[in-house]
Amino acid sequence: MSEAIHVAEIFGENVFDDAVMRERLPKSVYKKLKQTIEDGSELDPSIADVVAHAMKDWAVDNGATHYTHWFQPLTGVTAEKHDSFITSPDAAGRVLMDLSGKELIKGEADGSSFPSGGLRATFEARGYTTWDCTSPAFLKKDALGVTLCIPTAFCSYGGEALDKKTPLLRSMEAIDKQAVRIFHLFGNTAVKRVIPSVGPEQEYFLVDREKYLQRKDLIYTGRTLFGAMPPKGQEMDDHYYGVIRERVGAFMKELNEELWKLGVAAKTQHNEVAPAQHELASIYTKANLAVDHNQIVMETMKKVASRRGLACLLHEKPFQGVNGSGKHNNWSLTSDTGINMLEPGVTPHENIQFLLVLACIMKAVDVHADLLRQSAAVPGNDYRLGAQEAPPAIISIFVGEQIEDVIDQLCSTGSATHSKMGGTLRTGVTTLPDFDKDATDRNRTSPFAFTNNKFEFRMVGSSDSISSANVVLNTIVAEAFKEAADILEASDDFPTAVHDLIKKLLSEHRRIIFNGNGYTEEWVQEAERRGLPNLKCMVDSIPSLVTEKAVKLFGDFGVYTRSELYARAEIEYETYAKSVLVEARTMSDMAGKQIIPAVIRYSGDLARSLNEVRTACPEADMSVQTELVLEVSSLLAAMKNAMEEIRKDLEKAGTMSNMKERAHFCYDEMVPAMNRLREPADRLEMIVDKEYWPFPSYGDMIFEV
Repeated sequence: MSEAIHVAEIFGENVFDDAVMRERLPKSVYKKLKQTIEDGSELDPSIADVVAHAMKDWAVDNGATHYTHWFQPLTGVTAEKHDSFITSPDAAGRVLMDLSGKELIKGEADGSSFPSGGLRATFEARGYTTWDCTSPAFLKKDALGVTLCIPTAFCSYGGEALDKKTPLLRSMEAIDKQAVRIFHLFGNTAVKRVIPSVGPEQEYFLVDREKYLQRKDLIYTGRTLFGAMPPKGQEMDDHYYGVIRERVGAFMKELNEELWKLGVAAKTQHNEVAPAQHELASIYTKANLAVDHNQIVMETMKKVASRRGLACLLHEKPFQGVNGSGKHNNWSLTSDTGINMLEPGVTPHENIQFLLVLACIMKAVDVHADLLRQSAAVPGNDYRLGAQEAPPAIISIFVGEQIEDVIDQLCSTGSATHSKMGGTLRTGVTTLPDFDKDATDRNRTSPFAFTNNKFEFRMVGSSDSISSANVVLNTIVAEAFKEAADILEASDDFPTAVHDLIKKLLSEHRRIIFNGNGYTEEWVQEAERRGLPNLKCMVDSIPSLVTEKAVKLFGDFGVYTRSELYARAEIEYETYAKSVLVEARTMSDMAGKQIIPAVIRYSGDLARSLNEVRTACPEADMSVQTELVLEVSSLLAAMKNAMEEIRKDLEKAGTMSNMKERAHFCYDEMVPAMNRLREPADRLEMIVDKEYWPFPSYGDMIFEV
């Protein structure tokens, strides 16, 4: 029996949260800091020393020896530089522990060694980290000891954002301002602030660590570059929601405990569709805190897995032929008075504010579908999107039967008079209770689905930060809200104006609604007919960052400057190219040093056996053995040719200084060459005796956890 966990007692114990601040800060200081956190008002620098002292005392009382400015550079993962609390010894030689207000608010990191897309030259090293007081500090406990982590933003000496957090905070301010205007138009003047709320669902794979360490492809790239499908994959659907294995259950228990101590409200856990695949979902919180928490979740998953003799795989497609991993980004807008702007109510056709919000979001997604697609662009997602239950690369909105019926009424007749109801579910079993059904079914193929009172953006990759997706969502909806508010605030007849505007927006952007099967070829053709973009790969989506439309959008709301957008596009091209080049070099290394030598040994033994049998029994039919030797030799030759092709491509890519050109070359030439190397290798795996094969197979990894 495992030891019981008392969640209420441990939740948030490693967080400098509101309860700790109320206890340790003077009332006046607590009030000022709380006002900044809740109202978005400017931080009063005069309180920094007091807060820093209290934070240090709390951390030291809990065993901390160091602090770090914990930030999120454009690598997609977090970064930290540790400093101890000790200061110069006093006259008696005793060491003192201190954290000043200046050290709390401002840190310095190398601004040129992190990806900057040209915003920083190599010789321009200075970058700053600055305290984000809206995200609470926390304690990280690991082999280093106890470290106080202070969430921060990261910018260059010139003020350009070099991280994932700064643009997110900017976008939250943008949508806050515009959403408040919408509320006030409908007489909800008590609303002073609107906060985007996010609840991410994180998918991941767990494999045995010893087997993981035998695969260079998993170590270097996060995915298997070779691997034949085992006799059984996920076709039986028996893993989905199945009984959680003891070893995995022990991992999940420890993971939950770690996360709860860090204030992460881990809620749901279950087996996913693919063998060895699982999911963890967290409860909603404000967007910037949700981003921080999701990074903590991914870091903690890897740490706990390692302790348990496991490896956590966060790549979008670690195994070819089975489900990939993503994360559903559940997004909504909530006022400081507790009103969810995406709550349709029992009769959506009568909820005019909801219909305006819905129409604005439809417009935002339709106009900026390219940006939303790009926000989920990471190299691994190219292998996931459109395959094995992942959403397609075409952006569309699922609203369900009830909302679509209301939209159809408004577009066709100018008014909506009724809303479809869900009815009652009756099972036909006397002892099972009847209950009210939802008004619409779910659609798991839609990339952007309305689900009761939120939108679920399902395209984000499992390894990616959810920041970029939420930056785009916040900003494009802020633009649509602003344009609607500008029109309605100037109107003399609000009821008529809002009715006409809703009908106009719904009619103009009806094309973005699709409630059908997003996996079919018919939808691809229909989307093309509607004029919806189909950006199939990462490199095709990157240019959307630097269109004049994007520059104006982000510039108008102060989310990104032109230079920040162009820098991010450059980083995206470079990231894609580097990812593919690492994979190509890894494939070449594994093929040349592991697979080919193993197959040669096997074919040599096979040939010797063939000769021995022929000598012992000249009359025997040796056709099967002969054909096998010939087939193995042919596949070896195909591998050698493909390796030579990859070697030449690597040399050519190395001569390209233009990142866009290199990225396109990698997609157009190197990825197909890698596929040509994989095909004969995977066929050989099905022929060669398991004792010869140099690393664990798919079956070994996904069924033996």
